[in-house]
Amino acid sequence: MSIFVLVHGSWHDGSAWIAVVDHIEAKGHLAFAPTIAGHGKGVDKNVNHAQCTQSIVDYIVSKDLTDIVLLGHSFAGTIIAKVAEAISDRIRRLIFFDAFVLNDGESLRDNVPPHLQTLLDELVRESNDQMMVIPFEIWREVFINDADLELAKSSYAQLSPQAYQPWIDKLDLRQFYSLPIPKSYLYCTEDNVLPQGEQWGWHPRMSHRLGLFRLVQMPGSHEVMFSNAIGLAEKIIVAGRD
Repeated sequence: MSIFVLVHGSWHDGSAWIAVVDHIEAKGHLAFAPTIAGHGKGVDKNVNHAQCTQSIVDYIVSKDLTDIVLLGHSFAGTIIAKVAEAISDRIRRLIFFDAFVLNDGESLRDNVPPHLQTLLDELVRESNDQMMVIPFEIWREVFINDADLELAKSSYAQLSPQAYQPWIDKLDLRQFYSLPIPKSYLYCTEDNVLPQGEQWGWHPRMSHRLGLFRLVQMPGSHEVMFSNAIGLAEKIIVAGRD
């Protein structure tokens, strides 16, 4: 039996993992899906990256979880890297699921191509409160391109505005890159949130920054937790195995 902690990406909260958690647990494992501070509906979104990280550290410690497989999706790749620095003794393996792997001293914004940096900045200006809201058209065509219109709409309804501050905070990752924790990279081959290829894409650009890592691939979009939860759960189990 393994213990999985699944950390969601931007615009999401822990409820995005419900179907994935159910299938992982049906296979005899335990799975937890905390919500990062400042994420979800009806909460205070005035958070920075350090506060986001601390909320996941606090969740794991409060439940006294040990020997865990810690997964981060997208933005949460940066969260699990910093969590690993804080509580490395509780983590058996890290899984980066179509996730950002930053170089030391970089921000998330630094790691998207210029046209996406411009788009994010425009979304923030339009909100007047340092928040980003994904337009439905981008969600439909880029984030969840493997779903029909009905699923695209129902999953979009679960999203909430994303604070920009965690995206622009520069991260000190020197300690992370010294940790001996085993790492996996789980890559969905139809994920177009970052332009595919070596210059900007998830794999191999982000994955290879991990050094030695296990690569697990599957078909699907960035939001495959909605479009193929069972398939994703199966691949998470493979990515997290001993």
